[in-house]
Amino acid sequence: MTDLRVARDRAAELRRQIEHHNYRYHVLDDPEVSDAEYDRLMRELSALEARFPELVTADSPTQRVGAAPLAEFGEVVHRLPMLSLENAFNEEDVRNFDRRVRERLSGVEVVEYAAEPKLDGLAVNLLYERGRLTAGATRGDGTTGEEVTHNLRAIRAVPLQLRGEKHPRVLEARGEVFMPIEGFKRFNAQAQARGEKVFVNPRNAAAGSLRQLDPKLTAERPLDIFFYGVGDVEGGTLPSRHSEILATLREWGLKTSPEARVVRGVEGCLAYYADIGRRRERLPYQIDGVVYKVDDISSQQRLGFVSRAPRWALAHKFPAEEEMTIVRGIEFQVGRTGALTPVARLEPVFVGGVTVSNATLHNMDEVVRKDVRVGDTVIIRRAGDVIPEIVKVVKERRPAHTSPVRLPEHCPECDSAVERVAEQAIARCTGGLFCPAQRKQALRHFASRRAMDIEGLGTGLIDQFVTTELVRTPADLYTLTLEQLTGLERMGEKSAANLLAALERSKNTTLPRFLYALGIRDVGEATARAIAMHFRDLDPLLEASAAEIERVPDIGPVIAASAQRFFAQPHNRKVIQKLRLRGVHWPPVKTVVATEDSAFAGKTWVLTGSLSAMTREEAQERIEALGGKVSGSVSKRTDFVIAGEDAGSKLRKARDLGVRVISEQEFAKLLKKAART
Repeated sequence: MTDLRVARDRAAELRRQIEHHNYRYHVLDDPEVSDAEYDRLMRELSALEARFPELVTADSPTQRVGAAPLAEFGEVVHRLPMLSLENAFNEEDVRNFDRRVRERLSGVEVVEYAAEPKLDGLAVNLLYERGRLTAGATRGDGTTGEEVTHNLRAIRAVPLQLRGEKHPRVLEARGEVFMPIEGFKRFNAQAQARGEKVFVNPRNAAAGSLRQLDPKLTAERPLDIFFYGVGDVEGGTLPSRHSEILATLREWGLKTSPEARVVRGVEGCLAYYADIGRRRERLPYQIDGVVYKVDDISSQQRLGFVSRAPRWALAHKFPAEEEMTIVRGIEFQVGRTGALTPVARLEPVFVGGVTVSNATLHNMDEVVRKDVRVGDTVIIRRAGDVIPEIVKVVKERRPAHTSPVRLPEHCPECDSAVERVAEQAIARCTGGLFCPAQRKQALRHFASRRAMDIEGLGTGLIDQFVTTELVRTPADLYTLTLEQLTGLERMGEKSAANLLAALERSKNTTLPRFLYALGIRDVGEATARAIAMHFRDLDPLLEASAAEIERVPDIGPVIAASAQRFFAQPHNRKVIQKLRLRGVHWPPVKTVVATEDSAFAGKTWVLTGSLSAMTREEAQERIEALGGKVSGSVSKRTDFVIAGEDAGSKLRKARDLGVRVISEQEFAKLLKKAART
């Protein structure tokens, strides 16, 4: 017992020393010990944990590569979305950005901006709970990313436990994983000597390294990370300026860019851009521009967001590299939402460190505007050093007898009609639930937690279903047998039985969930719920005209037309009919009648903190079923804020605005009262 106690104390001290030296080396770039001494500490800790396995902890430095290889990556929904940034490509764009910021912050003559280089790497989101790293994911589409926790743990610059004290109970730290240029050259040289594949550039190397299924392989790659901001924060507070938040992250052991500065006004931004541009080639990592963010957090909140980008931030890109090549063909690719994208097949050309053989033409308006034809000589640019695009056609070199490109009338994947709505740039396949190109995405969406909630039906299984053609439409999911499932890779009898049980449970759903699961373009959860509450059952909706759907509150002509077109397609109706015949059903939708004393109908609610009796999603469904609306932010128009355990900034803002705040227990009483009436 005495030996174990002594070993436990020594292991704790070794972990403290190792993490301290990691911080000095990776964050401060000021190591206190030699590599040999650091290795000696690691060996001593490993030996102790081998002798006393009960001492091994998840955040021990020895466990950075302690996980077994994964079969596939799971999906993670970010607690707060990882937004895109508006781009600027010239001085005028930056001046316009600064002007818009000052106009919206009336009375502010000069804005202070936090500026830093824009790394050319892979954006990630790390979740720390009570100071310990518990999850990590790629940016993905901004809302949902790939779960790469084990690989992020393998990066030594990523702290497994935050330093210091007073961390928030929950902290989403946003960063960019990259491969330093010298590390990239060294890694490629070693790979070439072994006769293995080499990477074209550091960005591809970083992305490929982070997506290794075996974290041991990730650990062998010279990856680094800079943290540039935060997402969700609960149970704690952060400073009131972005630059101070970065300093706090650095104190907690989260590495930030040494080039980060606070600059005054647009002239300060442009001077910073010029300075970084001059030193770009000497930096130890690749960048493709700089980022400006309004430094004052309260000003950021006043400025808000537009679409999926904040009004308070801007990415100022460096000029892209250009080359000339020939268009060998133009094809139309069908995306996961049915959008047809014209793609130019090019004579391969080396641009900005990458061999480019394809370039997107975005949409038919772009094709017509640039008048791109097969056989044309074109100038290619890697926009933002990343996406190849055709800048212009060199018409002086156009061969005779070329003809303009035409939008196909039928989908190249499923032969369904192609439709382009007036005043919209994008043409789409009308195949919906039927088109092979949309099949994987349609199935993933159909099975997702907020849709049909089919537990255990992940990306890997869906890929197998589509590849083997076991499943062509969502209705085919409900015909799967135990024998079919056990014949798939990595699918044992128990897993197959669990999936069949989950499919059976999912048949009992609600009309809003079912409508959302169908994946109708522009119809999200709130819209699906509004349509369900209005029509109360599916059959009236199937026969409704666009004008009738537009009568649903908050539904405009675009969404109404999109829904009507979806239900008018024979193949979509056939899939829906099969789903119902195979047992998918829902209870009648109750009509909510707003009364003067109703706490729900027509009221706006905000949830903050942790609830003990139900999840946030369940609370939201209960509120919306009673005619209420759930918002993600507090404003003067908010009627109620439910404050759970460790409620954060939303609670403070509600009190400042005088919004009514209730506890989870009071919320439960209101639900009971609503149920009685």
